[in-house]
Formats: sequence, structure tokens, C-alpha cells
Amino acid sequence: MAKEKISSDQLISVIISGIEDVKGNEINILDLRDIENSVCDYFIICEGTSNTQVNAIVKSIQKKVSKTLKDHPWHVEGEDNAEWVLMDYVNVVVHVFQRHIRDYYDIESLWGDAKTTVIETNY
Repeated sequence: MAKEKISSDQLISVIISGIEDVKGNEINILDLRDIENSVCDYFIICEGTSNTQVNAIVKSIQKKVSKTLKDHPWHVEGEDNAEWVLMDYVNVVVHVFQRHIRDYYDIESLWGDAKTTVIETNY
């Protein structure tokens, strides 16, 4: 039986839920579909307050996506120092930052043409 294709919307929803489960902050979704030569369809960007929280966010996303959608990232990098962890789910790439690293690289400005959705958190 062929594996069901997971929609980007389903994946984004579960990723956001995983971030919120461990109180990840400043969650933005960047829609890159209308940008020529973009590396994927969506970036999800969020931050944690420490390397411990960054790792907790990454683990929470992995666990939730695995359990809910039976999927796993194609590639993960940056877990060693946990200042910026990139999780590549092919069409959706998640960036989990610590604040100072997020400010320094300012991905949202680099991809300023992307349509940005800010996720409001209630914690």
C-alpha cells in the first residue's frame, strides 16, 4: 500500500502544535511558494530561550510529527550547540533559534518577499 502524501498544511499544523507544547516563542510561517528559486514551500521559524528549550522544541516537533503523521525529518542539523537547529521536512523547513542567533541572521528579512503568518501564542 502506498504511503499517503502528507499535505504541507497538515505538517505545518502538527509542527506548530509541537512548538506550542513546549512553549516555543515568536512563531512565524513564511510562505515561499511564489518566490523564484526558493529551497522549499514554507519556513517555520520560532525561538527558545536556551539551548535546553531549543532542544526540547526540536524533540517535541519530531515526536509529534512521527506520532501523528508517521513522518520524520529528512535532515536535522545544529543540535550539538542548539543555537540554531534546522529541521528539513523537504517542503517545510523548520528553524528553531535562540533569540540572539535569530536576530543576527534575520531570516525573515532575507526572505522579505515571503508572505508571513505570525502565530499568536497564549502563554
